[in-house]
Parts: sequence; C-alpha cells; structure tokens
Amino acid sequence: MWLPELNLGTLFIDGGWGPSSAGTVFESTNPATGETIGTLSAGDATDTRRAIAAAATAQPEWAARTAYDRSAVLYEAHRLMRERADDLAHLMTVEQGKPLRAARNEVNYGADFLLWFAEEAKRVYGAMIPSPRADQRFLVMHKPVGVVAAITPWNYPISMITRKVAPAIAAGCTVVLKPAEQTPICAVAIFELLAEAGLPPGVANLITTERPEPVGAEMLASPLVRKLTFTGSTEVGKRLAGEAASRMKRVSVELGGHAPFIVFGDADPSHAAKGAALVKFLNTGQACICPNRIFVHRSLVGEFVATFTERVAALKAGNGLEAGISIGPLIDRTALEKMNRHVSDAVSKGATLVAGGEQLTGEAFGQGAFFAPTILSNVTPEMTIYREETFGPIAPVITFDDESEVVAMANDTSYGLASYVYTRDIGLALRVTEALDFGIVGINDINPTAAAAPFGGMKESGLGREGAQEGLAEYLETKLVGLSI
Repeated sequence: MWLPELNLGTLFIDGGWGPSSAGTVFESTNPATGETIGTLSAGDATDTRRAIAAAATAQPEWAARTAYDRSAVLYEAHRLMRERADDLAHLMTVEQGKPLRAARNEVNYGADFLLWFAEEAKRVYGAMIPSPRADQRFLVMHKPVGVVAAITPWNYPISMITRKVAPAIAAGCTVVLKPAEQTPICAVAIFELLAEAGLPPGVANLITTERPEPVGAEMLASPLVRKLTFTGSTEVGKRLAGEAASRMKRVSVELGGHAPFIVFGDADPSHAAKGAALVKFLNTGQACICPNRIFVHRSLVGEFVATFTERVAALKAGNGLEAGISIGPLIDRTALEKMNRHVSDAVSKGATLVAGGEQLTGEAFGQGAFFAPTILSNVTPEMTIYREETFGPIAPVITFDDESEVVAMANDTSYGLASYVYTRDIGLALRVTEALDFGIVGINDINPTAAAAPFGGMKESGLGREGAQEGLAEYLETKLVGLSI
C-alpha cells in the first residue's frame, strides 16, 4: 500500500517536515479492519504557534506575488493531484473507509478546486466609483485577509482541504491547517503535493494531532490569525465561531445538515427512489448533504418504498478496496451506537423497519464499524431521527398530503444546508425552492455541487460559502481609496 513519507514527522511548518516539539505521536487506523495504518506526529499549542509565526512571516511576500505566480502553483498542484489520483484514492479508502470508486470521485472533485481557483486567482477585480465631488474618485481594491486557520473533517478528507487551501492561497493568504484526527495521512499526502508544486515555505502549514482542543485554542488566541474556516459538527462550529467573533476574526463555517428530500405527487416515484438511494447512502450516509428526512406524497409512498427497498437491497457493504462494494464502514464505534439508538427509538415509537436496522458482523466485516443500509417508514415528528442529524445509512420515510404541509415540515429544523425536490411541475418547483430555508436546492438533481458553484447553508448549517466566486471572496478584504484630483 502506498503511503506518503511519515518517518520524518508529519508536521509541515515553514516548508519542512518534522516531529512535534514534545515528541508525541498517535496512530491512524483503518475503520474497515481496525488495523493501524501509520504513526503520526501529535502537534500541540507550541507547534501551532510556530506554524502561525511561519505563516505570518510568509504572508506579505506571498501576497505581493502576482496573481499569475499564485495561479501557476495551483495549476501544478492540480496536475500532480490528477496524476496521483489512484494512489490518493487508495489511501483514502484505507484511512477513511469509503469505497474505492467514491474515493476516486472525491479526489477528482478535490482537484477541481485547485483548477478553479488557479483560474479565479487572476480574476480578483477592483472598481472605480464616481464621486459626487468633481475633484474626487473612489477606487475599490481587494486584499488578502492574512493568515488563515483551517480545520477540516474526516468524511471528505481530501476535497475539504483543497476547498479551503486553494482559495486562500489564490487570494494571497497563508494557511495553518489542522485535519481531522481520524484521517491525518490524507492531509500529509496533499501537503507533500503542495510542496512539490512549488509553494514557498510558510505559505501552507500542517499540524497533525489527536488532541484538537489545544491546537484550536491557539488558532483562536493568536492575533496573527485573521480568519477561521471550519467544516465539522454544528456544536463545535458554533463554539469556535463564537470565540473567533469575540476576537473579531473573519469566520466561515460549514456545519451539519438535516436535508429534506421531497417527492411530490406528480413525480415519477421510481426515478425519485433511485435518486434517493444514491444520495442517501453516499459515503455511507456520512455527508452533510445526505437526505435525513424523505418526504413522499401519500399517493406515491407504496411504489416509492418498493423501488427504494429494491435499490437498497442491492447495496453491498464491506471493505471499500473490494470490488462491488458500495457501503463502507462508519468512522467509529460512537457512530455505530448512534445508528442503533436512532433505529430503536423510531421503532419503539411506531416506525416500521422495512430493511436493515442492525450492525453487520462476521468474518467479512472484521473489526469494522459496519451498519446495514436501513429504511424506516411511518416516521413521525416525535422520533429522534426526525429531529437529529443521523450521519449514517438510515433512511426515514415520512408521508405528506399537500405542498404547504411538506414545506412547513421541511423547514421545521435548525439546519439549512441541502434540500431536494422531485416534481415535473416547474411552477411548483420554483415555489417550493423559494419557500425552503436551505442554501442548496436540487430540483430532480441529487448532485447540486461543483467547484464552480457556491456551497453553504443557512441557519445553524453555517456561515459563508465555499467554491465559486463567493469562495474566493471569503479570503479577501475590501479596501476603499479616496483620490483627490
């Protein structure tokens, strides 16, 4: 199995690899087998302080580079990432668990951000604004925010790095990144690639650790850090955003989701069920855009559930390196316990267990945290799964009767990230899209994302957007110049 170089230490600070200042280490394990993959340096607050200082030192020179210089580094990083796509996908499957095909898709998606922001780096435009005074002109320019602290999750351990690092360095910022403790080797591989692409020392720095709290606290406390970008749980994100706000740092956070998937009475139930099965069990349900509540019009629920059940029955769980696997392991035992809790609560309150509902055990599943793809019908608002993000392979089906009812149910959540609508009526689609309190709406579309499209949510699903022109703007300050002539 290919692994990036780990023997020199896995902290990347000021252009060099090294161990933690305390000499402490931790292990990364395969969630499908429980086996140790590699040993990594466990960074702490002291290491984070060094990384921030390196980023602050490098930032003025990097910002002074032309947009074409910064763009060239990102183009080369994109070339290297596509060249090594198979190795990166294999590593991701071993460390994160998703099936190899899904891992390849993520690597390509991650590479797209390098390419997109290589191009957008050259499109940071200013403006000349007319003044009410004849002897005055206004000039608007955009400058990099400065040092960025980035924290990325385990469920998309490569694309979430490029989605943050690429716009930051395109804008002229420098970065200190802490990856999830469950998937640090994927981050090491990406930083090796960035260094080889020609990124100058100090522009991007990596702190691997199994103790995120001291690293995060140092990022928040440092006056040199001017922006925090975080993807992860709503609980942690709200706490980080609050502390960052108290220090007047710029913040963008992408947090949890509780996506509704609405199938109206005029939709093709078979087509909708196939789409629901694909997006619900994406990454074993461990994606913030996965549907958590599937609302089906009462007239279609029988046919929808029948087709949905057929599709789910065809899903094969197991080690993602094996051929034909479409469902990998959950990330850990805590996630497994949550699945059991959600199913038992729903069934005890009247839900019907249509498929799955149990942990998968036996020789084929080893020591991994596998849970059977599950369908629950007759789900009601009293059940935990109706209110709480599952983040796993459980699909709750809820019936509804009319448009206003389902819109109210869909919006009855503190989250507001992704949502899905299936209908053949364009008027209905537009009315519901406008009424849904979600940052993303897929109309007969289960993949409403791309590097060129703004990704982000409303309410407690986050602040700011990633990708697109909006993603670059998150790393820029606006400066006004008044010029007297």
